[in-house]
Amino acid sequence: MASGWLQRVRRALSRLALSLLACVSLAHVSLAQGSMAHASATLLLEEPYGKLGFFTATGHAAVYLSGVCAETPVVLRPCAPGETGVVISRYDGVAGYDWVAIPLLPYLYAVEHPDDVPLVADSKTTAFLRDRYRRSYLEELAPDLKNGNAPGGNWYELVGSSYDRTIYGYEIETTPEQDAALIRKLNSSPNESHFRLVSRNCADFAKDIINFYYPKALHRSVIADVGITTPEQMAKTLLRYSAHHPDLNFSRIVIAQVPGSMPRSARVHGVVDSFFTSKKYIVPSAILSPIFAGCVAALYLGTGSERSASGRNASVWTANGDAEPPMDRAELRAYRTRLKQFLVESYPDNSRKNADKAWERLQSKGRLSVDEQGRPRLEMLLGEAPVDIGISADNAFNGSAPPELVRQLVEARLQSELLHRPRQELSRAEIARDWEWLRSTAPERRVPVASLTAFHAETLHGSQQ
Repeated sequence: MASGWLQRVRRALSRLALSLLACVSLAHVSLAQGSMAHASATLLLEEPYGKLGFFTATGHAAVYLSGVCAETPVVLRPCAPGETGVVISRYDGVAGYDWVAIPLLPYLYAVEHPDDVPLVADSKTTAFLRDRYRRSYLEELAPDLKNGNAPGGNWYELVGSSYDRTIYGYEIETTPEQDAALIRKLNSSPNESHFRLVSRNCADFAKDIINFYYPKALHRSVIADVGITTPEQMAKTLLRYSAHHPDLNFSRIVIAQVPGSMPRSARVHGVVDSFFTSKKYIVPSAILSPIFAGCVAALYLGTGSERSASGRNASVWTANGDAEPPMDRAELRAYRTRLKQFLVESYPDNSRKNADKAWERLQSKGRLSVDEQGRPRLEMLLGEAPVDIGISADNAFNGSAPPELVRQLVEARLQSELLHRPRQELSRAEIARDWEWLRSTAPERRVPVASLTAFHAETLHGSQQ
């Protein structure tokens, strides 16, 4: 009797465990999975970079729709199972269109598979991958020049955004019915560019998309941005909207800029915030018109509690679709110490103190191509011998390059990650993977890199002290 009762209890517990596991699996829907059971719209707040970042620090805004896909870059449709949705945004000077839709991974990395993302990117790699994707999918929007070269213009903003900047995402749930209505609206409306920086910019388009799902959720700020719609203001108002509607599923992510020698992007600002914190603007203004500068300062201080919407309490998103809490300070310190120790012990002559710079020089001399599977690789001469080295996670160890060269690539990536990224943008899983790669390529004749088990035990011990 007791035995039968125990068996029934065990069966019931097993069913409960399976049900809980299923619930957890359904709840763990990430940005890249685009599950139709959990459609969402994600406002993307993208940091400024390059010359545009010098003159204005407002950045760029786009919207990722997990349940909407692209028949073409300007024709939308519902996603099929397994598809990951599109990023849709307004651009100036792209074949006369007001908006363009690009699948998520190409938009971020200019590749179609997560394992094809280069481990370290420079300007040459970025341009190569962008142009390769353009030739395959965007010829109608950005055709070759007469000489066969890539055209100029803003088409490059459609693909590989994560090579240029860090991106923050603010995800709110939607329904397939809302997605279908948006598809009908955009497909039936004229898609003709009337871009205006002040009144019809990328943030205005993002506002209109989010407000289509949730009317009046986003709005511009007359005070903080002198009436101009800015990406940061859109993020702030969506945060406030989600706080007032706790019944809606809402989450925050950060998509880090790809490691490498591409210039690092800058923090996002609003209009007044950007003006006040920039010496090139506020100092001349204070000299020419102290009253005007004082008014700007008052506006800046008055909206101080509204600044810095990006980054806080965000999960780190990686190309394979996973999101995880960011690395803590103790872990980052431990990894930095270990990497410095490894470089000193492996290179007594101090030749790899700046491993990322050494790889940058080496990479600049190579020629980019793709392997049989279409993954990026670098062809170069090692002495007089030609070698090729895969530069993505999927082919870095599969080329003809000697282990020493592969190790230099991994060293450069780790140093770029650990020294040039804030800890809030560091993925534990990716750093652990990269560290294991470094350990596996370390020559036995030198002091070996600590195993992950020992390393993590030490890191945990340090964080508990």
